[in-house]
Amino acid sequence: MIRVVLVDDQELFREGVRVIVDAQDEMEVVGVAGDGFEAVAVCDELQPDVVLMDIRMPEMDGVEATRQLFMPDRVSRRERPLRVVVLTTFNLDDRAATAIRYGASGFLLKDTTPVMLRDAIRTVHAGNAVLAPADLSLLLQGQFVARAPAPSAYLSLTDKEREVFSAVARGLSNTEIAGLIFASESTVKTHVGSVLRKLSLRDRVQIVVFAHEHGLVGD
Repeated sequence: MIRVVLVDDQELFREGVRVIVDAQDEMEVVGVAGDGFEAVAVCDELQPDVVLMDIRMPEMDGVEATRQLFMPDRVSRRERPLRVVVLTTFNLDDRAATAIRYGASGFLLKDTTPVMLRDAIRTVHAGNAVLAPADLSLLLQGQFVARAPAPSAYLSLTDKEREVFSAVARGLSNTEIAGLIFASESTVKTHVGSVLRKLSLRDRVQIVVFAHEHGLVGD
């Protein structure tokens, strides 16, 4: 069962999403919150699998709540992985980009269809992202003016792993990368997995964020 928490300051919206989620056999809404403060408290208490997080709320917005949910001390106390999908009314919202940098697995527009919402929950629960890396790369443009030096973990990547890292950061799919490096898709998946493990990253979205943070896009 996928345990979901809904965070939005509009009760009517929350209840509409609850109906969509609870209609699925493998999902259940275990808690709701009306602002970021409540969201953090509810997630600490209920340990959900997926949080649908509104970006724009009073008191504490979804960006700050996401940052707090992924603070190391809080993550270390968690019994299961937490995935956050931010909800926004604006396509390519800079707040969504910041939330993704803090640890969110992607974003959805609030007028998305019920089918896309359910698919997004399943996708992030499986450890994947709900935003294509190419779209994320566009979203993050200009977000990281001050580039941090690449950490030693990046320097430990092999030449082939760096090639795959660069391709993922540019938004290429596994199929496209396979053609680029003349390898099978299964080999590409192995390289991507190795990159994620060595850099302590969660998914392909985090590779794109890492590349932008350290000025490695197109490296």
